[in-house]
Amino acid sequence: MEKETNAENLWNDHQRAEKLFNRLKALKKQWLPMLELLARVHDLLEIAKASHATDLPALESEYGVLEKEWSIAERALYLGGKYDLGNAYVTISGGAGGTEAQDWAGMLGRMILRYCERKEWKAEVVERTDGQEAGIKSMTIHVAGDAAYGHLKCERGTHRLVRLSPFNAKNLRQTSFALIEVLPDMQGSTEIEVNMNDLRVDTYRSGGAGGQHVNKTDSAVRLTHLPTGIVVACQNERSQLQNRERAMNMLKAKLLERKHLEEAAEKKRLKGSATTADFGSQIRSYVLHPYQMVKDLRTNYETSDTQGVLDGDLDLLIEAELKREAKEG
Repeated sequence: MEKETNAENLWNDHQRAEKLFNRLKALKKQWLPMLELLARVHDLLEIAKASHATDLPALESEYGVLEKEWSIAERALYLGGKYDLGNAYVTISGGAGGTEAQDWAGMLGRMILRYCERKEWKAEVVERTDGQEAGIKSMTIHVAGDAAYGHLKCERGTHRLVRLSPFNAKNLRQTSFALIEVLPDMQGSTEIEVNMNDLRVDTYRSGGAGGQHVNKTDSAVRLTHLPTGIVVACQNERSQLQNRERAMNMLKAKLLERKHLEEAAEKKRLKGSATTADFGSQIRSYVLHPYQMVKDLRTNYETSDTQGVLDGDLDLLIEAELKREAKEG
């Protein structure tokens, strides 16, 4: 790739050149820390060979530092998918259950936003429909950051909550479900082409915050892909053109995901496998009563720190899933 950047005609195609440099930058960000870590490991080995027993505490301390840095660097090795190093769209929607499910969807939306804060990623709500009493019916977040899609894809699926209901007069135990969908940001990608004759474009007035311009003009855009029935919407940008461009980007990502699911289903049919590849299958349970427990049903990783998880502390859950996917792959 570095050789490609030296080609004389590289900038004849600016879009391709920028894509190449961005990809190279992302790969170097993964690779260079590995080289540095490897050099420090070799240095420590050399020091250990020439050391005495009295040096053992200092060696163990340095080893502990390297081990922690490796656990962080190792995670990057599992992000080898085509879109893993790029940005993402995350959509959270409440399942059946009315207010309970909508409140749970709102809690998951907050969890994702807090996780993005911890990672120092830029998270922007591009579409939101509030629940009638609490929470949200649905919300879509655009996340920009290093390997945002590679990490957040581990959260896609159905999330189950068990708690004492704050919306029930008798304070009964309630089970709620909400769905998280994660799609790659395909800006600039030509992998999926959309026939404009297959689209219905609706514009409407944004109901969210955004200043006088957003609320007083029909700047929000909803795209319906007629052959598949897929619907996407964007309302946060200040102009209809910008909202339409972002909505088209989301539509392409959904069509790509649909294509991959169809291919996976066909492979499963030909293989005769009994395992499911259901995108909406339950992946994690959050129990707040009668005990505190978050358990990932794919990896069996569990923790009693439910509040930490709901506050966005997802690194260990995501790391376990990345390792599981790498092992199965």
